Amino acid sequence: MRVFASLSLIFFVLAVFCATPSTFAQNPIVQTQTISGGTPGGDAQAAANSARTEHDAQSAAQIQGITQDRTYAQNQADAQKAEAQARAQAIASRKAQWAGMQVAFTPPMGWNSWNHFAGNVTDKDIRAAADQLIATGMKDAGYIYVNIDDTWEGERDAHGELHTNAKFPDMKALADYVHSKGLKIGIYSSPGSKTCGGYAGSLGHEEQDAKMYAAWGFDYLKYDLCSFIGDVLEKQAPNDPAAQMKLMVGAYSKMDKALKATGRPIVYSFCQYGWDAVWEWGPSMGANLWRTTGDVTPEWDRIYSIVSQQAGLAAYSGPGHWNDPDMLEVGNGKLTLAENRSHFSWWALLAAPLLAGNDLPNMKPEIHDILTNRDVIAIDQDTLGRQGIRAYSDGEVEIWVRPLSTGALVLGIFDVGDSRYSTHPFHLKLSKLNLAATQTAKDLWTGKTVQLTDNMPLEITSHDVLLLRIDKPAVQLQ
Repeated sequence: MRVFASLSLIFFVLAVFCATPSTFAQNPIVQTQTISGGTPGGDAQAAANSARTEHDAQSAAQIQGITQDRTYAQNQADAQKAEAQARAQAIASRKAQWAGMQVAFTPPMGWNSWNHFAGNVTDKDIRAAADQLIATGMKDAGYIYVNIDDTWEGERDAHGELHTNAKFPDMKALADYVHSKGLKIGIYSSPGSKTCGGYAGSLGHEEQDAKMYAAWGFDYLKYDLCSFIGDVLEKQAPNDPAAQMKLMVGAYSKMDKALKATGRPIVYSFCQYGWDAVWEWGPSMGANLWRTTGDVTPEWDRIYSIVSQQAGLAAYSGPGHWNDPDMLEVGNGKLTLAENRSHFSWWALLAAPLLAGNDLPNMKPEIHDILTNRDVIAIDQDTLGRQGIRAYSDGEVEIWVRPLSTGALVLGIFDVGDSRYSTHPFHLKLSKLNLAATQTAKDLWTGKTVQLTDNMPLEITSHDVLLLRIDKPAVQLQ
């Protein structure tokens, strides 16, 4: 049995009442009865009374059944109403949180230089990236941030002011250019003396650097642990992991205070690889997003490993503070089209920041179609901000779910191993998701309407995904 919405429930109740006459017709009330012999009004009356008594008992049972059906339907209506109210309250609560926020209401979207350019990025490349976000329609799809990663840094002068290197002659002019396109711009540093690339970090210059970022007009800071490990952790607290973690927390807190002191809204991205359960303390230290693992690479096994490590982290994610499984590798390396599709689907289900890192001018049409799929992006950017979870698995097939603010439910069915063919297909168990035996869904990669049934066989290609949105999920009633 299933319940869609209040209108469906009304039809269910009407069906109960419409069924009543035919039910009674099978057991008609005795109006007259011919009795041979006996005293008039005696045996005949007794027989009539008996018949009425029997019918009354049947009628009472039927009425009780109808009452129970009405009660059942009402209970379901109450449950539906309570669910809608709870969802509305959750959204209202999150909007209340947003009132005090200035950035990252939803997971940040944009492009980062590292995965494509690494240490070779230049001012010209960043300007071109901004132009490409507009030309490709990625800006319109929500990609707003153009982030410079490592290797922009030069040397500090006698006053401790950090200058850019020759690749970036004028950061203020660059930021102004990006802003003129209706975009935002990000920058990179480290709490250590050196960045991961060996360039100048912010150790001992946190306030100075934060003021500089704000003066230049930057909107985003990625803060990478890097040399802080050797500079501080291993020197000040050798062989004492607990003390080392306290030092690390202090370093990220120090930059948070410095950024806030500038008065400029700046997204603060922690890049310390998920150490010391950062999801537990990061938000209180100003983190808008935090890496949950080590670096991603454009390889299926690495992407799947990172996804697997997101288990149990959904409760820590929400508006203004997001789990970050690292930047997107869509369009990079030797990932197949199916793997690119799965990668992007997972990041959307995980409410992860969507920071592309591909070669924008030479982007293939099929990669463009993945990165700009509005239905999939809408999952990632849903205002409820609920991170998806893995609901269950069957061998090498995994089923992920994510609820949306509209009341819709998204299913991601991933074949993480070998292909499942018609000889031994995967069977979708809607009952395991507490869903009724039939559902109507939209395939978000083809745009087609799909009818789902419990235990239906599905053939899924290796490393591919069936991403479905059920706009009116029908729940399984116990």
